[in-house]
Parts: sequence; structure tokens; C-alpha cells
Amino acid sequence: MQAFLNRRQFLALAGLAPAAMVVSCQTTNHDHTLHRRRSARFFFVSEGRTALINADGTGLRFLDLNVPNQATWQPADFFSDGRRVLLLSMEPRRDGPGRSFEEYYTQTPTHLWIYDLDSGALKEIATRERMAPFITPQLLLNDERMLVQVVRNKVGQTFSMNLDGTDAREFTRAGEGLPYGLSLSPDKRRVAWHLASPAGYQIWTSDVGGAQRIKVAGQSGHLYFGPAWSPDGNWLAYQDCLPGTDPGHDWSDVCVSRPDGSEQSVLTSGGSMWFGATYGNLRKRGGGSNIVAWTHDNAILFPRRLPESKVAWEYQPRRPDTDHFNRDYKPELARGGTEICRLDPRDGSVTRLTQSDPPVWDFRASESSDGRWIVFCRAATRDMPEIWVMDSDGRNPRRITKGPEDRGVDHPRWLPQRIHRT
Repeated sequence: MQAFLNRRQFLALAGLAPAAMVVSCQTTNHDHTLHRRRSARFFFVSEGRTALINADGTGLRFLDLNVPNQATWQPADFFSDGRRVLLLSMEPRRDGPGRSFEEYYTQTPTHLWIYDLDSGALKEIATRERMAPFITPQLLLNDERMLVQVVRNKVGQTFSMNLDGTDAREFTRAGEGLPYGLSLSPDKRRVAWHLASPAGYQIWTSDVGGAQRIKVAGQSGHLYFGPAWSPDGNWLAYQDCLPGTDPGHDWSDVCVSRPDGSEQSVLTSGGSMWFGATYGNLRKRGGGSNIVAWTHDNAILFPRRLPESKVAWEYQPRRPDTDHFNRDYKPELARGGTEICRLDPRDGSVTRLTQSDPPVWDFRASESSDGRWIVFCRAATRDMPEIWVMDSDGRNPRRITKGPEDRGVDHPRWLPQRIHRT
């Protein structure tokens, strides 16, 4: 049985699955060592370019990655020193008018790089024993090995390999399905992911080699997505979508369970979480899956749907998907929005952190590694997203940027806290 890529899987390929950039909120304490912490910073992307900015809005700089024939860049993961970043770049896409997304997108050559934030040094990796033009990084297991997805003839498979591309080992078997949304446990001993397979979307965990698997969640008629480890390692949070009634995957509910699948609970109801983020207008449009995010004190951040909300882009399930978007722009039917909420998994209580009048669409929230701030995207109907930052309790929200010439920004990702000996 071949694992052909479907619409939700391609959404992850079109831009790195957010879970690939989940950064642990924990910091390491070294005995008898003094530390100095830098101001919190985060990445964001705008029109294929990657930028860095401080939480207070200062220090904006776009990465000057002057490499020929690379159309887009995006960060994928961080090395343990917090200084080096794993980057993905893509050449100009091979799909387009007259060329279907499904057949041609993964013929686009990709490249993996290590970028040093201090020196600006850029080094290409994964060039040896390369298995296909389309390779995307999924997770750094440590500073020597990574998990990558390799797509050959529309069939994807995940491998563990050295950074240079050698010693590739199967993490999944060809034909069993595709793992996405990979999350490394705080002790770095196990990996959680959702498996897109012919049997549906399921949540699994395994050791870092892909063995000792445990199915955490998997039920017919449900699409389980985006597992994330809690900072204490005792829980997984993920989403549950009902594709039979929601083929566009617009909405989901938040779930938690133990990593062995026990004590499973659905914490919201009625499709409360905005899942398939779509935004923009006919001139510029965009999107990508939302996922839950943990805070340092084991609460969950998610974009909660206001009652009866509807996005301006309506999914069209009964026609061929030629552009991997397959939506019609109907702003006259749009209403409502979303707000960032904090969910306590212990008692199910929800605290609203953002609100707006008239309503807008708040999404992609995550907490800085020092626990002081939350970054999120905000997009009005018909408009491109801005990036906002607020205090961790929701106070003092402020707009940080909408990108060059207000062209829109997305996918903010905090850098891990960098600790320096003094």
C-alpha cells in the first residue's frame, strides 16, 4: 500500500509543520554557574523571507541569505546552544498553472542548512547520499542526528540520519503512512506524532528510532492532529477534527492524554478551536494548520472560535484540488473571529487572553521560553496577518509588525532562551 500524500499532508509540506519548531519552556540550571539571559526574540516569515525581532519590537533584521535560486526560507529547529538554527530553503516551485500540486510540488528541490545567528555563517547539510530532491526536516533529535521526510514518486517516508545525510535509517516504513507534527519529549527519549495513514489520522509515540510504538489516539471518523508534550513530560495535547462534517478541516477540539493513551479527555466541544487557518483576499491569501501550545506551567494556548464564526475562504470539497487551497473567496459570508485562550487541563477552565471589537482572527499563539510573553498572529477578515505580543496574562497587547510595506507576516517562533556563562 502506498502512502500517497493527501490535502492535509500537503498543508504540512507547503510550510513546515509548526510542531517542528516547538521549543521547550524548560531551562537547564547548572550548579555554581552564573547566567545572563538575552532579551526574548522570535522568528517570523514574510513573503518567503525569514526575520528576527525582539519581543518589544526592536532589533528587526531579515536574514541575509544570499544563495542563488532559493525562493523561500524558513526556520525548522534549534540546536542545543540556541545559537545555531536548522533552516529549510526551496527552489522555485515546480507546480503551477497546468501542473497539479499533488504531482509536481514534491519535485521541487529543497536544501537544508545550519545558520549561525552570531556569525552569520551558513552551511548546507544533508548533501551526502541524498535520496530525493524533496527532503524536509521534521525534528532535531540531538546535535548530531535529525528526522527528515523524504518524498519519492508522491510517496513519503521519514528517516533518521546524520546531519550530513549519511547513515539513514527508517523511522517509518514506506506505505504505512506519513508522520507529521513531530514533538520530542522533554527527556529526549520519545517522539510523538500524528500519522496520516489510510486508516485515518492517529496519534502515536515511539522511541527516537521509531520502535516501541504506542497508539495514543485513533478512531474511525476522527482526524487527530498535532501532538505536543507538556513541559513536565506527563501529558500530550492534540486536536480532534471530524472531517465527515468538516471536510475543510476548519475546526477541531482540544484533547489531552497520558503518553501511553490513558486518561484521554476532550477538553472542548463543538469544534471550539480554529484548525485550518485561512486568511487574506484575492490579491494575497495564505493559511496553514494551527496547533495547540503549552505554557511553562502546563496550561494550553489555543485560538477559540467565537459563536457562529465563519472564515471568508469557503472550502469546496466536490471539485478537484488543483492549487492545494481549493477555496472560494466569499467575504460577504464571513463573520466572527477567534480569540487566544488559556486552557487549564486539570479542570477544563478557560481564560480569555485576547478580545477585539469588531472581532478579528487571532491565532498561532506561543509563550516565550522565559514565560514572560505570548506572541500571536492577528488578521482581520480580508486582510493579511500582523504579529502581536502581550504579557503572559494577556495584558499590554501591542502590534509588533505587519511586515515590509504591510504585506503580511506569519509563523512567529520564539528562539530558545540562550544562557551564557559569566
